[in-house]
Amino acid sequence: MGGVDVPGGLPVGVPPRAALDDLPDGLLIADDRARVVAFNRAAVRMTGVPAGSALGGDFRDVLPLHDAEGRDWWKCVAPYEGLSTRTRHPERSLYLADGTELLVTAAYRRDARGRVERFTVSLRDAAARARRERDRADLVSTVAHELRSPLTSVKGFTATLLAKWHRFNDDQKRVMLETVNADADRVTRLITELLDVSRIEAGRLEMRRRVVDLPAEVRRAVAGRIAAGDAADRFRFEARGPLPELWLDPDKIDQILGNLLENAVRHGAGTVTIVVEPDAQERGAAVSVRDEGEGIPPEAAQRVFRQFWRGPGGNRRAGTGLGLFIVKGLVEAHGGTIAVRRAPGGGAEFRFTVPAGAPAHTV
Repeated sequence: MGGVDVPGGLPVGVPPRAALDDLPDGLLIADDRARVVAFNRAAVRMTGVPAGSALGGDFRDVLPLHDAEGRDWWKCVAPYEGLSTRTRHPERSLYLADGTELLVTAAYRRDARGRVERFTVSLRDAAARARRERDRADLVSTVAHELRSPLTSVKGFTATLLAKWHRFNDDQKRVMLETVNADADRVTRLITELLDVSRIEAGRLEMRRRVVDLPAEVRRAVAGRIAAGDAADRFRFEARGPLPELWLDPDKIDQILGNLLENAVRHGAGTVTIVVEPDAQERGAAVSVRDEGEGIPPEAAQRVFRQFWRGPGGNRRAGTGLGLFIVKGLVEAHGGTIAVRRAPGGGAEFRFTVPAGAPAHTV
């Protein structure tokens, strides 16, 4: 029942070695006698086993794997002696002899009598999953940290008011309730950010597009900052040239503009200039938000839109570090792009584009 060799040494049905080497995942293929007939470049990189040493050897010797309890995985699953109805093994974490963790899946090809004709093992580097798990742990830690302070304040002030209501005058009560209200808003914003991050990572953002007057949205966002206490002369707005028809989600555009303006006010200095103009190809619109602060170091430009980025010094009080990550996700959900560079007058310039025209489906 051995595979019939073809030019190049691979059994019939196995892709050429060049094709196997193009795969991003490691791949080991064993024949009906457990001999390795294919061992691609990614498998060599992950295991450190040369392809020449692997080919022709028993796959259990070429790729010894153990589970977290140290058990020999191939003895546990007995690929060639186990149930003839098995077709695959789902992905699980296994370990090489040197402790390297791999994500391993396996599949069977059987003949009409259920005997194994080919056993295929796929290997993936576990480092990416470990990074995702660390990111989730960082997110939980950040959220817990950011929630603790406002919730402690809310609990403290409400408990004090309930216990000693008649001891405070109206002005004192008003100050305490205003503090509780502001901290409740802070918690709401954090939960909204957390939900946005989750939707962006899962690709589940819902876009409710309609024709949007982008300059009017910018003016509204600036007016909101002024109403919240920022000086009116802190902002300058320029609208350059006619814009094409833009089908955008107005709520998400408001969120993008709000985050960028807050970032410019909080981390920048001087006048915040917002420019709306046709993009370079005149197929959409571009919005630039510039400040006159110290700017962002060139080496940090690629990290700005990552989760938890807070700039030089990493000041935790500067926010959760999720705002620019969310902005990037919202811009890209519109089909646009965003980048940061040095502003013409110094400081940082965040520039995003959105395409023109109605999408195929609108809600």
